[in-house]
Amino acid sequence: MDINGILIAAALVGGIGIFVGLFLGVAGIKFKVEVDEKEEAILLVLPGNNCGGCGFPGCSGLAAAIAKGEAEPSGCPVGGEPVAKKVAEIMGVEAGTGKRLYAFVKCQGDCDKTTVDYDYSGVNDCAMLAFVPNGGPKSCNQGCLGYGTCVKACPFDAIKVEQGIAVVDKEKCKACGKCVAACPKHLIELLPYEAKYVVACSNTEKGPVTMKACQVGCIGCGLCTKSCPKEAVLVENFRAAIDQEKCVGCGICASKCPKKIIAKV
Repeated sequence: MDINGILIAAALVGGIGIFVGLFLGVAGIKFKVEVDEKEEAILLVLPGNNCGGCGFPGCSGLAAAIAKGEAEPSGCPVGGEPVAKKVAEIMGVEAGTGKRLYAFVKCQGDCDKTTVDYDYSGVNDCAMLAFVPNGGPKSCNQGCLGYGTCVKACPFDAIKVEQGIAVVDKEKCKACGKCVAACPKHLIELLPYEAKYVVACSNTEKGPVTMKACQVGCIGCGLCTKSCPKEAVLVENFRAAIDQEKCVGCGICASKCPKKIIAKV
């Protein structure tokens, strides 16, 4: 190839390169997506766990919602109050309460305290037990199955199974809510970190039925309700529940409970 051919080829390649560069530059300007500076700043202070506990698709989804005013600065359950304050500062608003929460398993029916109807040898997953007789081998059909579906769901290693029931490490829990959603028996709820007493049972069977199935099941006797000076305990469907807004942590209800299912936490 002579020198003229080489020069022509180089000119063509160079021309094409310039054209493509100009085209991409114009396209970049025309289709540029404006980024909210507040959104970027909020995203930087969020924990980055992308757990979905806030109800949005990851931290970026929450950051966008807060920047648009569609979510509160305290919307991140993992970051809690410290992160809420930083986000509020970026948004120029009050942080709000941002109270710390944690997950609690409402069951104490471990292997020593509950009876079983049969031996189960299938898949070790609580969700699968919906397809077996009585929803699982335990006589209490509303108790913890202990096969660790919640353990697998927790991204913070805050749950473990002890003696056949799930137990949450209060200090490790970030209240993302994944275990709450994963439990097929709906035994897990988010409670205020400052809560002093909780009802560690979800059974709603009548007293005689409960006593045959579990030594530590609520029998709906109502002694806790009658003894509470703040009217913070209510019995519905044969099961007691504590209104944490009214509870002052005096512990009288726990001392009166004959089955000792009101636990100090």
